[in-house]
Amino acid sequence: MLIAINQFRANISHVRNLQAIYEAFSSRTTTALDLSDLLRAQIVMCVSALDHYIHEVTQIGIIEIFESKRPSTDAFGKFTVSLDGALQGIKSKNSDWLDSEIRKRHGFLSFQHPDKIADAIRLIKDIKLWQDVGTKMGMKPEDIKRQLQLIIERRNKIAHEADIDPTYPGSRWPINIVMAKDATDFIEQLCETIHSLIA
Repeated sequence: MLIAINQFRANISHVRNLQAIYEAFSSRTTTALDLSDLLRAQIVMCVSALDHYIHEVTQIGIIEIFESKRPSTDAFGKFTVSLDGALQGIKSKNSDWLDSEIRKRHGFLSFQHPDKIADAIRLIKDIKLWQDVGTKMGMKPEDIKRQLQLIIERRNKIAHEADIDPTYPGSRWPINIVMAKDATDFIEQLCETIHSLIA
């Protein structure tokens, strides 16, 4: 579990480097040079850090349950593997086959939406994720999920629509350093809170 949170912290540090670059250059250049794409990249990368963390911590947790290093969950018991994987598991003396199976099953999934994150966490810990996160963060669960969904929606506009505002063709949705910083701070707090509940 420590590997997953340490990687997340390193990823968030890289995200904050984008913010620092934006601040350094914006104080030395004129508005003729548009640096807003650094802020857009910051939002995309902080969501990527969240997604990567959930992938990694789930992978580690499933293997730890398999190896009897942590308690099992109902969702773990329903996790499916291929027959090829099962045959490899029968012949194997380690969990490498399971690692491969998890990567195949989860490789095409995105763990960004609140429901998908909760589903992933249930594989490794029987908790009411958003209620428990809300208690720790001092927020209502629905407010946490709504804030996360807004960040994800903005990330999707940037990643899939070039952040173009369709009501004003050729112009982008506005962005500023406060938006990017708030998104990064929220994602960081969210991941640290989730980790404190499952580690």
